[in-house]
Amino acid sequence: MGADLLEHSSAVRHLYNEADDTLQFPLSQYCFEGPQEKLTETAVCQPALYVHGLALLAMVKEHHPHFKFAATAGLSLGEYTAHAAAGTFDFSTGLKLVFHRGRLMQEACDATRGGMLALVGATAEQGREIARAVDLDAANFNAPGQVVLSGDERKIPAAVEAAKQMGIRKAIPLKVAGAYHSRLMKKAQDGLRPYLDEAKISNPPMPVMANISGQEISEPAAIRDALSAQVCGSVLWEDCIRSLIARGITEFIEFGPGGVLAGMVKRIDPAVHCLSIGTYANYKEHIHVFAQ
Repeated sequence: MGADLLEHSSAVRHLYNEADDTLQFPLSQYCFEGPQEKLTETAVCQPALYVHGLALLAMVKEHHPHFKFAATAGLSLGEYTAHAAAGTFDFSTGLKLVFHRGRLMQEACDATRGGMLALVGATAEQGREIARAVDLDAANFNAPGQVVLSGDERKIPAAVEAAKQMGIRKAIPLKVAGAYHSRLMKKAQDGLRPYLDEAKISNPPMPVMANISGQEISEPAAIRDALSAQVCGSVLWEDCIRSLIARGITEFIEFGPGGVLAGMVKRIDPAVHCLSIGTYANYKEHIHVFAQ
């Protein structure tokens, strides 16, 4: 994860070295060499994703100094990456925040019996209705027909049955460590708040979408509140993207592994263009975009 970027960018090498120094453990080694069990631990995975996304952006900016973007957004953890990219806080500040976020969420996972359920083909209101009926929380509204519920894993089977009775196309229990974006993360939310209060946060010089509202939030106090609230609150990703489209933005670039967000954006509005940069090969494939 990210190892393919090193030989092509001194900026990437600098970021990974800074990450290791800041965290005081070998994040770069876990990213480049594994083991996978370590990399997928929440307390390691969240910083790894944060650094990888910003490393990809740093590589592009190093090779194309005139590259500009008009706004940023990120899903869940990615909201921190989006703020760092926009300049709300510096790389190290964001890295410390996501490390504590991951650590606290891992502790909350270990202390609870959480699960998550994807509802494929459900409307937002159907998702909320099922959540209310079985006492789960609506965690994600990712795209049309894609809602995720979260909470006590013992209530997941009832949600699957409710979805079947409602005629929803698929109800898929997810393989996750816990109930993210649900009330079971309350201890993590409370534990994270002091770190947010201490962090140096500025007004971003461009719009950054907040998961909790689907709208731009720019005041430092409001940003702290939004980043705290999203630990337990719903991720309104579809609203985030629609807010950007309403501003006239029609070109999107995803920096991160897998291309999942690009797929969601195309489902939200097939008329917009979204490419995914997760590897050096992806970058080379789309280099003409950045050279314009």
